[in-house]
Amino acid sequence: MPTRRQLLKVLALRLSAPGLIAPAGARGSMLVSSAMATAWPWAAIAATPAPASSDPAAAPPSAAAPPSPAAPTWGLVESGTVLRFPQDHGAHPGFRTEWWYITGWLEREGAADAGFQITFFRSRTAHPDANPSRFAPTQLVLAHAALALPERGRLLHAQRAGRAGFGLASTATGDTRAIIGTGPDAWSLLRDPATDRYRAHAGSSEFSFSLELAPDAPPLLQGQAGYSRKGPSRSQASHYYSRPQMAVNGSIRTRGSASGKPSDSAVRGRAWFDHEWSSDYLGSQSSGWDWIGINLDDGGALMAFQIRGTDGKPTWRDATLRHGATGPVRSGLSPVFETLRSWRSVRSGALWPVSQRIRIDDLVIELEPLFDDQELDARGSTGITYWEGAVTASVSGRRIGRGYLELTGYAGALRF
Repeated sequence: MPTRRQLLKVLALRLSAPGLIAPAGARGSMLVSSAMATAWPWAAIAATPAPASSDPAAAPPSAAAPPSPAAPTWGLVESGTVLRFPQDHGAHPGFRTEWWYITGWLEREGAADAGFQITFFRSRTAHPDANPSRFAPTQLVLAHAALALPERGRLLHAQRAGRAGFGLASTATGDTRAIIGTGPDAWSLLRDPATDRYRAHAGSSEFSFSLELAPDAPPLLQGQAGYSRKGPSRSQASHYYSRPQMAVNGSIRTRGSASGKPSDSAVRGRAWFDHEWSSDYLGSQSSGWDWIGINLDDGGALMAFQIRGTDGKPTWRDATLRHGATGPVRSGLSPVFETLRSWRSVRSGALWPVSQRIRIDDLVIELEPLFDDQELDARGSTGITYWEGAVTASVSGRRIGRGYLELTGYAGALRF
């Protein structure tokens, strides 16, 4: 006879990753659980049942509606907040949205260089904290992982989603510790406080990787000392820091597209790490963003983004440039993004500006993707399709660095 604890764990597994959102069979449609629909902001893109009317006249005369529990109050991103480490490496559960993002380039023995991504998301839902149920999904944990292998010509990617708790999904406060799953198949991103090194593991039936990442310097604070504006309203902001030029070592495993046999490769490379948390990321008139994180060959680092309005025009932009490994940092720069070439996905129908020119004062760089099809269909977790691709940065035809370009809102406006 199973114990009550065993039954609770089985039920939690049924309610956990990767089944919180079912992937769509056609573009623009998907099945969203009621927990996720109220929890993850991007899920607003998907179709959800219409809420019951709040008009008292719409209710039967004899029906007495029970009082609604108070919705949580999201944490506020405020200028002047001092980021403190290692505490701010960890989760900030009072804020609505948070992510730990790693992208980078990998060198492989006897094969072309490749790209990789691993991202963990934490979302505080609209369910009230006062709900006594252990199954109330007050915090959700989601993750994306991908490999960009030029010999495949398309992105290999996977995703997971789960509600925090029951030992199945968690993000820790105080330091970076994000986990989805149990045992050897668990996805994880962990920071060792003794060495300041990170370990990342993720995998699927097509690929897996286990990587160690060593930062080259203390966190690089974005915006105004970590307060990063995203729009004209001061509330449209995030707390944001990066750790560029992370040295990467580890291994990847892939399965042959024809033989299905696994192939292991030792890898090394350079990565870019971002950590952001916010409760009001995009305004109602914004549709998405273009973002780059480039590790420059001289040891420097460049971050730039633009937020686009529903008309496609930029509504906000910002950039930070670190000169060399230990040189001065210029922040508050105003980048101008220009499309050089676009690629249309046959799956989503989205037109992605995969090759771009970016002007920042007297610096003009051009970005060219490792290959065009780096579209990531994440409708099975965060509810969106976006483009996350390895790119090479050059000036007048001369390579100056490599990194990643992220494009959102081209396959449907984001709604936070």
